[in-house]
Amino acid sequence: MASPDTSPLDQVSKFPGSIVVMGVSGCGKTSVGEAVARAFGYAFIEGDGLHPQTNIAKMSAGVPLTDEDRWPWLGEIGRQLSASAEPLVVSCSALKRSYRALLRERAGGDLIFVYLQGSRDVLAGRMQHREGHFMPASLLDTQLATLEEPIGEPRTVVVDVDQSAADVIKATLAALRDPGLSS
Repeated sequence: MASPDTSPLDQVSKFPGSIVVMGVSGCGKTSVGEAVARAFGYAFIEGDGLHPQTNIAKMSAGVPLTDEDRWPWLGEIGRQLSASAEPLVVSCSALKRSYRALLRERAGGDLIFVYLQGSRDVLAGRMQHREGHFMPASLLDTQLATLEEPIGEPRTVVVDVDQSAADVIKATLAALRDPGLSS
């Protein structure tokens, strides 16, 4: 499979602010986020790496996180976004509107969400085939139940993940080159 062109882009053809690649587990946040970061010349932060150890232990045990578990994690992601002098790409589930509102507020600048949307069957299939991640496939349904899709929210693009990884990345990069996003 040919990989999409993710060489750095010029300033005119890319969203000038930070980018949060969001969605439930298994949608490809890390892969897409890393590709966007490479293409834009931005640093990438794996949001899962910012979870407190207690959250990781809960998820590893198949216990869904509560809002109370997520707020400190989201606060740290917001801190990372606001502390950076340069735009960032961050992977973060950002499942609820209130979570995205917090991240927008904390980012303190231009921020866009890329929502990687997929059917339960596609997501479950992806989760069953990945290795080395602490999130078990058994938690997919709780994430889908928690998800408040960002359809119609400002500064949000939606990319269907029911296609090859290369096509998901191409679609994401194309959406982020939309000049209407910079205004």
